[in-house]
Amino acid sequence: MLEQLLIFTRGGLILWTCKEIGNALKGSPIDTLIRSCLLEERSGAVSYNYDAPGAAYTLKWTFQNELGLVFVAVYQRILHLLYVDELLSMLKQSFVEIYDPKRTSYDDFDETFRQLRKEAEARAEELRKTKQVGKPISNTKNQGQIPKAGLEGGNRKTSGVGSKKDDEDDDDKAKNANLANGHSNGVHTVEDSRKKDSTNGKENTSSNIGAFDVSKLQKIRSKGGKKADTVTNKAPKAVAQPKKKATKKNRVWDDSAPQEKLDFTDPIEENGHDHVDIVAADQGESMMDKEEIVSSDSEVEDDDAEGERDEKKEAKKKGWFSSVFQSITGKANLERMDLEPALKALKDRLMTKNVAEEIAEKLCESVAASLEGKKLASFTRISSTVQTAMEEALVRILTPKRSIDILRDVHAAKEQKKPYVVVFVGVNGVGKSTNLAKVAYWLLQHKVSVMMAACDTFRSGAVEQLRTHARRLQIPIFEKGYEKDPAVVAKEAIQEATRNGTDVVLVDTAGRMQDNEPLMRALSKLINLNNPDLVLFVGEALVGNDAVDQLSKFSQKLSDLSSSPNPRLIDGILLTKFDTIDDKVGAALSMVYVSGAPVMFVGCGQSYTDLKKLHVKAIVKTLLK
Repeated sequence: MLEQLLIFTRGGLILWTCKEIGNALKGSPIDTLIRSCLLEERSGAVSYNYDAPGAAYTLKWTFQNELGLVFVAVYQRILHLLYVDELLSMLKQSFVEIYDPKRTSYDDFDETFRQLRKEAEARAEELRKTKQVGKPISNTKNQGQIPKAGLEGGNRKTSGVGSKKDDEDDDDKAKNANLANGHSNGVHTVEDSRKKDSTNGKENTSSNIGAFDVSKLQKIRSKGGKKADTVTNKAPKAVAQPKKKATKKNRVWDDSAPQEKLDFTDPIEENGHDHVDIVAADQGESMMDKEEIVSSDSEVEDDDAEGERDEKKEAKKKGWFSSVFQSITGKANLERMDLEPALKALKDRLMTKNVAEEIAEKLCESVAASLEGKKLASFTRISSTVQTAMEEALVRILTPKRSIDILRDVHAAKEQKKPYVVVFVGVNGVGKSTNLAKVAYWLLQHKVSVMMAACDTFRSGAVEQLRTHARRLQIPIFEKGYEKDPAVVAKEAIQEATRNGTDVVLVDTAGRMQDNEPLMRALSKLINLNNPDLVLFVGEALVGNDAVDQLSKFSQKLSDLSSSPNPRLIDGILLTKFDTIDDKVGAALSMVYVSGAPVMFVGCGQSYTDLKKLHVKAIVKTLLK
């Protein structure tokens, strides 16, 4: 049974809802569908599952793109209603006939809906019955053979005394027939085989060519063995013996004092500072505060060339005159087969820019769902229409849905007299510590006090690396060494920052693969115990399909391992090594599409100033170039 069915416009105006159903939905499945599916370019999916406390719903929908209408049906997932798709299709067709943009209420549509629902349910019931009738009965072959055997047995039993004699006569007849034909059940007689050998000599010789000759094989092996022996015998004479490597002289440890220097670290004074002068990092203004200038000229020439190629292909299929006439007058309604060539070209282009294949396919499905049924304007190509729709979809995906102004959030936390805590997470070797230092440098330029927390107690040299950055930036660092609980270290660092009045705490964590259960459990503990203001996922811009796996599994593990009913997931993304990818910028799109989190920082170099914002229009232009 349907739980809810409603019709609304893309602007959010509800035109009609089924009053007969009227069941109170648990949670907000329709709002969630709009927010996380329709607005996130996932409308190409078949259905959407929504889980609420005490209920599990399935939502299905369809569009009327020409009029901008959305039809949504909600039902319990356990029911598996077969008629929902057909009901939505019939509902759309009937509602379009009475739709008027000036009307806001359609109470008279209730009776039409009752008839459509009865018709859809009746068709589904007929389909279910035909499927049951058409099901094959198991073991029909054996069941058909058993009566036959029984009948034969029965006939033989009724034959009485003459049954044995009949069997003997049948056996004699079979033997005579076999001798006459020269074969029985695939076993050839000697005379028959001789005749075949004499008459079909050519066939026999040709068939024997492919067979293995054991004597030839043994000769080849013996020749190969001799050659191998000769090579091995000559090898020591031709090849010179390698020189022995100089071995390190073993150090002898005894009770006497060592005569040579053993401590190779820099000498430290009594006040704790090294003799080596640490130059304060002052590399100028960070790229975060510089406006990136992007040329507004689109790639018109490439698009025109590709559009002309698509036009020529369509002209060959439909005829030159019909294609030209269609481009002038405009197509009545776009169909799926009209969009397929342009969508395939777009999918291939996105994949060449390092977009994950799964995401490129979903994007094309969503664009097709938004264009299907729309009228093509005059003097407009289908390829340019599809490209415009894809460009709008990419801008919607990459544009942050919430504020990413960290400086404003830092000042808001400062007014509450608590530090703003940022946790950097990610896989191994992506540059978490380096980009943490870049973020610290940018915050220092805005007169914000920063403290680093060395919570990577797993990797050798991680604390020393962060300590070096802290010295160069001349900011404090909180460290407890190695083999400590990172969650406890982070908590003590936040307490220290609160006592000292520090504005921001940047927490460095150990790199971990998304499948490493113990390390993911430790990360979940750190986040749940300290409740940071921002969880930044640091990922490489070099990855393609792996970006989907990394982010989805990170979010899934943080959700599964959290003890809170509302677990903390990834809040933002920091993309590193962006200067090494040329135009392969698809990882940004893949990560945002999977997680829904915005790209807040982009690392584009080795120095502290090489940190910038993500320019959405520049990324979209590069993806579609």
